[in-house]
Amino acid sequence: MPKMTFIKPDGSKLEVEAPLGMSILEIAHRNKLDLEGACEGSLACSTCHIIVDEEDFDRLPDADDDEEDMLDLAYGLTRTSRLGCQIRITEELDGLVVNLPSGSNNLLL
Repeated sequence: MPKMTFIKPDGSKLEVEAPLGMSILEIAHRNKLDLEGACEGSLACSTCHIIVDEEDFDRLPDADDDEEDMLDLAYGLTRTSRLGCQIRITEELDGLVVNLPSGSNNLLL
């Protein structure tokens, strides 16, 4: 089974199993990580914003226009920012490393 690593805001790392077809948001919730996902993955918020490791970013499929629009609202946006609900694990993403930001902008409140 593929694995991935979350880097928490405090710098600690957690390597977890990453089942094929599951989103990064779902994997974070399964492992009790603090990644909000206020819209439950419907691409209506930016609370599942993650920062993909530079070395892994080019392995991801490109973000579509809707994701890009939501990313504009993300807290701490970077060049390698993505929404965790939009990335589904494939064999090619085995070993993916993502950073969890220290906060989020929840416009759904």
